[in-house]
Amino acid sequence: MTKQALLTLLLIMITPCLMAQNKEISQARSYIKSGNSLDRAEKLMKELLEKNQENKQNTKIYLLWYQAVKKQYEAGNEKLYLKQKYDTAIIYSQTKKMFDILIALDSVDAAPNKKGKVSPKFRKKHSEELSIYRPNLYYGGSFFMKKKDYKSAFELFDLYLTTIDHPMFERMKYYDSDTIMSRVAYLATYCAYAMNDAERILKRSSMALGDTANARYVIQYLAEAYKLSGDERKYEETLNMGFDKYPDFNYFFPHLMDFYNSKEMLKEALALTEKALKFDDKNILYLYAKSSTLFAMERYTDCINTCDKIISICDTIAPAYYHAGMSYLIPVLYMEQDKENKSYLKSVYEKALPYMEKYRKLAPKEQKKWAMPLYRIYLNLNMGKEFEEIDRLLNKR
Repeated sequence: MTKQALLTLLLIMITPCLMAQNKEISQARSYIKSGNSLDRAEKLMKELLEKNQENKQNTKIYLLWYQAVKKQYEAGNEKLYLKQKYDTAIIYSQTKKMFDILIALDSVDAAPNKKGKVSPKFRKKHSEELSIYRPNLYYGGSFFMKKKDYKSAFELFDLYLTTIDHPMFERMKYYDSDTIMSRVAYLATYCAYAMNDAERILKRSSMALGDTANARYVIQYLAEAYKLSGDERKYEETLNMGFDKYPDFNYFFPHLMDFYNSKEMLKEALALTEKALKFDDKNILYLYAKSSTLFAMERYTDCINTCDKIISICDTIAPAYYHAGMSYLIPVLYMEQDKENKSYLKSVYEKALPYMEKYRKLAPKEQKKWAMPLYRIYLNLNMGKEFEEIDRLLNKR
């Protein structure tokens, strides 16, 4: 086949497609001009972009699509202004569409020519025009967040933040003029957290940390993101960072203790309690965590001392009595048959007695924990009446 014949064949194949495309573009223009069937005009342009990859380089299609959406936005906005019935959510969704369309158009418009030169024709006009609608991205995100539609809210907040860095909006200098970008980043991060979406939490978290009023929550969301993604090292690091910065925040310490306990990292857990007690040496939570860790490490004397401190601050913390009582009993378990240490054993049981009895009083439903220790104490102290009562309880099980 000659070159001329091949060219003729290509023209025969392409011409119907071009005619169909021109027809749809012409039809869309007609709809937009009349202001009727704007949704049809939008659909026609979307279909053209989806049908043919080459159409994605045609700026006319994007411009008509934008005009169709913009006119729908204006019509809806007018209805709201006149207090006519209209779905506010549509206004915000159309705002997002306008940004998405013109940002997509900008990537085509700003593509380098054959000489590698970039000279976008529409960027200045479109960036200025979209800046008028930009606040709607924030208001729309807030609107959807109140509705608990966190996905839609995140998308609008995220798009708001995209305009800060996007080349299309560089001349607007949002970094210099925007005073709420950290706040918007926090809201976007919160929405991602509400969706349990680790990737989205991480996306805007750095900027969100600039919202100092909510920075502690951002660190919490970051920790949860690393936990969701299975990054234990980052999870631990983030919890430690959060506790160092905000030791009074009730999230970091317990989650870090849970992490160390789940990994049986008792030395790290104890070091954390010591650090926490430097911040607040009378904090019951910190003292209880320390006593539990010391008990697990079999450091019974230290555990008793810590439990006594807890009790001196608040005498209704049941586990403090249990840990103290058991810290007396466990070390002498192997000595109970040793007659030579009878006097010493008696003194130990006498010390353990008030702790275990108080624990029983405070936690009567925890019979499995206090019954046998009291049985041993009453038996070895020859407390007949008390021994018989506890023996009956044990035989009922």
